[in-house]
Amino acid sequence: MSSKLQYEFKRKLEELEKYKGRGTELITLYIPPDKNIADVASQLRSELSQASNIKSKQTRTNVMAGLEAILQRLKMYKKPPEHGMVIISGVVEVNGKQKHITEIIEPPEPVPLYKYHCDSSFYLEPLKEMLKEKDIYGLIVIDRREATVGILKGRRIEALSRATSMVPGKHRQGGQSSVRFERLREIAIHEFYKKVGEKATEALLPYKDQLLGILIGGPSPTKEEFYEGNYLHHELQKKVVGLFDVSYTDESGLYELVEKAEDVLQELDLMKEKRLMNRFLKEIAKDGLAAYGEEEVRKYIALGAVDTLLLSEDLRLERVKYRCPKCGKELEVTLRFKGESKQMCECGVEMEEVERRDIILELSELAESTGAKVEFLSTESEEGAMLYNAFGGIAAILRFKPD
Repeated sequence: MSSKLQYEFKRKLEELEKYKGRGTELITLYIPPDKNIADVASQLRSELSQASNIKSKQTRTNVMAGLEAILQRLKMYKKPPEHGMVIISGVVEVNGKQKHITEIIEPPEPVPLYKYHCDSSFYLEPLKEMLKEKDIYGLIVIDRREATVGILKGRRIEALSRATSMVPGKHRQGGQSSVRFERLREIAIHEFYKKVGEKATEALLPYKDQLLGILIGGPSPTKEEFYEGNYLHHELQKKVVGLFDVSYTDESGLYELVEKAEDVLQELDLMKEKRLMNRFLKEIAKDGLAAYGEEEVRKYIALGAVDTLLLSEDLRLERVKYRCPKCGKELEVTLRFKGESKQMCECGVEMEEVERRDIILELSELAESTGAKVEFLSTESEEGAMLYNAFGGIAAILRFKPD
């Protein structure tokens, strides 16, 4: 799923999540791609017949209206779309007023189940699952003192388990022969590796079907001994994709490991965001080909000077167009999502709202029309959080800087 499609899908779910109905009258219908439409329509007609028995007049009226609206929409389909579809219908409250909505959602992944659901809110959990990061890497950092196990999930690094060792230092206690001391030390090291292998297996095996690979970091020869000793479960052992030198083996070592494994993780969003922001910050530092802030970036898009537009997925702004009903003058302003603003024309008349668009989609379409690339950054990564907090969530790397 492209970043733009993912963003639009995420915003659609956020919007639907806000809707609430009175009683159990909001209908959600999940239709998988292989479901027979005639069978679905038959079941809905049966539900319509049963709905006539609902005691509350208002709930009965709204549920029946929702079912009839869905049946009308189904007449447009001989079979479900490629990924199936989800139809939502019901009377919701919008800005204090009741409104009947019926929408068809064609999700980015196949609909996993057939389900008819009636409640006071729309049933969105299977759709939300589709937004979860599917790409996961296992992370293990280890030396002879401690080890930390974690995962890299999309853009987020998460520590899962930690182990400390009882391995004695290299200098033996008085009275012990060097051979005996070394043997005890080797046993302690082996036991520690076994313990780390068990903790890693316990933490990572539940993810085995999602793991794209496992990275192991630490000093030499520890990481090599751990890997070559097959201390991991065989399902995990075969997923190891690289060993890397790292200095730390606590939680900060997981971040260092991800940095060192940049080549392996080249296509992961985390590294992509890091590269983009590093490029942008270098241009800022030398007062070069960079711009940030809505007004400045808009100016450079209009001049065709933007090479890459950087947008924060967490921006909740809308571009609203107003027109004066008397003199026809137009005005565009940026408002917080669902924000209201009275605009007075110079001729003294209150202007009317004629269009309202999500600023991320509006800016990305403007940029794409000039041949610019558009990149969406999440605040889950350090770089994405910096774009949002330090640069207002809107920035650009330029092709050239006009005079």
